[in-house]
Amino acid sequence: MSLSCFRLHGFPTFRCISHRLITLSHFHFRVRGFSRTSMNQAEIGAMVNGSKCCSSKVVINDPKLLHHKKTSIRLAGPSKFQVIADFDNTLTKFWVDGCRGQSSHGLLQQENPEYNAKRDELFNYYHPIEYDPQIPIDEKTKLMEEWWGKSHGLLIEGGLTYDAIRSSVAGAVIAFREGVVELFEFLEARERYPGSYIFSRSSRYHRGGKLKPGPVHVHVLRQKLHRTFKNVKIVSNRMKFDQNGNLVSFTGKLIHSLNKNEHALDMAASLHDHLGEVDDQIIDSASVKKRTNVLLLGDHMGDLRMSDGLNYETRISVGFLNHNIENSLDSYREGFDIVYLDDAPMSGVVKLVSELFSPATD
Repeated sequence: MSLSCFRLHGFPTFRCISHRLITLSHFHFRVRGFSRTSMNQAEIGAMVNGSKCCSSKVVINDPKLLHHKKTSIRLAGPSKFQVIADFDNTLTKFWVDGCRGQSSHGLLQQENPEYNAKRDELFNYYHPIEYDPQIPIDEKTKLMEEWWGKSHGLLIEGGLTYDAIRSSVAGAVIAFREGVVELFEFLEARERYPGSYIFSRSSRYHRGGKLKPGPVHVHVLRQKLHRTFKNVKIVSNRMKFDQNGNLVSFTGKLIHSLNKNEHALDMAASLHDHLGEVDDQIIDSASVKKRTNVLLLGDHMGDLRMSDGLNYETRISVGFLNHNIENSLDSYREGFDIVYLDDAPMSGVVKLVSELFSPATD
């Protein structure tokens, strides 16, 4: 069994002023009068009527198909199983203490505020495009590549240091969903050959002749969970720092929200290697592809493509629809096997994984 995580690297950084006023810095924008959800629970309940849903917080479009998939995965066993998960707004919360949570990329702060403002402008322009269901995927993909290319250029031009990343995480409004630690612990305890992966738009770095996992990921895990997990690997954009700790370039294939897939496994790095812990596992995309049963976790319709490079036999997809429920629910319930609404905890996924490891009875 293996766990893969995609981390989205370019969401805004936020400073919470109040429940109704949020200032977003790094790809920043300001939101006034922004309520937690535009729909009350009665309206949500009305919308999910017609879908086979377990509650007003969970939507299951085809329970029979889901049951069949569960049975197939249980029969195949853990050696054929892997989890592929997005990071931002999937493993992490959309809301943190009443404030819009920050992303792993959005939390980055540069010393020159002019460049933070420039990245704010990019966010204001491109972020609505990223979630616009009316824009064709091919057109949107090109625009996401354009966004990330410009953003990376500003991070280099305006200066970003390794130490600044550490301090940015320390002051960030970012938190993991309830149940994420339990999910990781469950998978780690039952992982005979640890080899889980985090796929992300965020970045890992190259310094001193060796490629390391992204410092953003490392510091978020260290500072927010106070631990790491043996079966977690990272696939992300690559940062290169000089000997003085200054960002000088991004190398390798660009990863954004619409191209996070199994082809990126060549970019994976062991998180434990970065932390100086023992990890003899070598990321081998061929062995990952032998794990043909997939549990996919995401918060974006584009996350459904994370397993595109894997010739899977059975895939259960879980979507976290955190906001804009009224306009997005139809597409989410058509795309994902299970949809959790309104920034739900990870407890339902923990229960699902537990079921997938139970003996098959039919």
